[in-house]
Amino acid sequence: MIGVAPPAYDPAAPTTAETLPVGAPATVRAYVAELFQRHRRAFVLLIAVNTVAVVASMVGPYLLGSLIQRVSDGAEAARDLHLERTAALFVVALVVQAVFVRQVRLRGAMLGERMLADLREDFLVRSVGLPPGVLERAGTGDLLSRITTDIDRLANAMREAVPQLSIGVVWVALLIGGLAVTAPPLAPAVLVAVPLLVVGCRWYFKRAPSAYRSESAGYAAVSALLSETVDAGRTIEAHRLSARRIALSDQRVREWTAWERYTLWLRSVLFPVINITHATVLGSVLMIGGYFVLQGWIGVGQLTTGALIAQMLVDPVGLILRWYDELQVAHVSLARLVGVRDIEPGSGDESAAPDGRAVHADSVHFGYREGVDVLRKVSLEVAPGTRMALVGPSGAGKSTLGRLLAGIYAPRAGRVTLGGAELSRMSAERVRSHVALVNQEHHVFVGALRDNLLLARSGADDAELWAALGAVDADGWARALEDGLDTEVGSGGLALTPAQAQQIALARLVLADPHTLVLDEATSLLDPRAARHLERSLARVLDGRTVIAIAHRLHTAHDADVIAVVEDGRIAELGSHDQLVAADGAYAALWRSWHG
Repeated sequence: MIGVAPPAYDPAAPTTAETLPVGAPATVRAYVAELFQRHRRAFVLLIAVNTVAVVASMVGPYLLGSLIQRVSDGAEAARDLHLERTAALFVVALVVQAVFVRQVRLRGAMLGERMLADLREDFLVRSVGLPPGVLERAGTGDLLSRITTDIDRLANAMREAVPQLSIGVVWVALLIGGLAVTAPPLAPAVLVAVPLLVVGCRWYFKRAPSAYRSESAGYAAVSALLSETVDAGRTIEAHRLSARRIALSDQRVREWTAWERYTLWLRSVLFPVINITHATVLGSVLMIGGYFVLQGWIGVGQLTTGALIAQMLVDPVGLILRWYDELQVAHVSLARLVGVRDIEPGSGDESAAPDGRAVHADSVHFGYREGVDVLRKVSLEVAPGTRMALVGPSGAGKSTLGRLLAGIYAPRAGRVTLGGAELSRMSAERVRSHVALVNQEHHVFVGALRDNLLLARSGADDAELWAALGAVDADGWARALEDGLDTEVGSGGLALTPAQAQQIALARLVLADPHTLVLDEATSLLDPRAARHLERSLARVLDGRTVIAIAHRLHTAHDADVIAVVEDGRIAELGSHDQLVAADGAYAALWRSWHG
């Protein structure tokens, strides 16, 4: 067969974007085996019920073949047909088949739903446990496309493909076994079409997996681009980038639809091959069986039974190939979902416990890309209770250093320790119990206000929740709510202002009670009046804690105990405000430019 080339590689397509990994074949196989192990009883029961249904379906061809054989044997044999008994057996077999086919479909659907539920839960649990730095670098577009598009594609496979494929394999095996028992010479006749089927399927399945992977990746690129465009809509309009973003969106959609067309073309070749195979199987049984009848090697009744069973093979073979094709799409989506298993989880070393509260960075190197370091030879010590400000020009590495000190990222070289224990070796839960990052982003989850607060400490009682809200000046508006802590907030519920949402985030901090906070201008996105009010709330939260503030505005640094000036990925200066202004170095220049 002559194939078409897949869509041409576009040099403008992204090649350096870091996404979550796609699961290796061994990872996918291990997960599938785990699913089978979890639901082995349901699988065994499904196969047993299906076996009864298939055996009952073969009673009809056997009875009809027997009747035809007796008629062909002559008038004396025809008088001993026992039509009433034959009809009764046929009706009983038909009823048994109907009952068990219904059970097959019901149990198959139930099994599929249970496996799909397991898959969703496993993916969510694993994703939540990933190191935060992994998700930050991969972005939300890839993760969202996996939990939406890939789950949707897998839904059909889990609900129907896996159970139906199991049913089809058992069905084919029993039909061929029945043919070998009722008409042994005809059993090899069904193999005539096997070479054609093998060649067609090998051609298809050699191309399909990579094509479906590219199709899924293309959709993920479209999803990520659209999400990014919506999030940055105002910036795009302000800089008149609409035409460029539309052109890039069109390009990504063209690349994705090109792969869609290619996979559709592959199926348009496979399905005619399947139809030819069906006709070949039935034709070979009839022609070979007819010759055997003429030679007297088999009876006409055996030929009838064999032909009917061969005709019955059409459905399960088509079922297997159809759902196996569906599984090609599902396999790609499954590989993308279980790919998070190839990432080392943030479980860490449980023995790595801090002995103190001092934060120390020792000769740290870090980069987002191989061979390109954003931070180089950074050494820094933050004593407990210190308020340190990280300042410097845009792109100097302030936010990156802050995330390293918060345990979001792990250094490429060097060590970042808390109380002598490496943050990168500690579990994510243990790191978060000691150090927290507070940035401009604040998220309110859909649900009750109480549930939003309990995320920080699940065992907190109502008195502690109200105390946390009071600590950030949020108890006033919260107590005014009609349902109090049971008020539904978030999308579809009560719409909170950005300042109220940030107060909820700060109340979570009070409940979590970390001793060290890394602040990335937590109030910079709020309007000035709300920001001033929230800064008073924030001051209460900061009291008595170690604070590392990433200062994009220098008034934040003015009152800090220590200021670290970050320039070109290094610590250029270190000292108090007065000391650095007197030194007349990089910080003094920044301060003069800030005040004009």
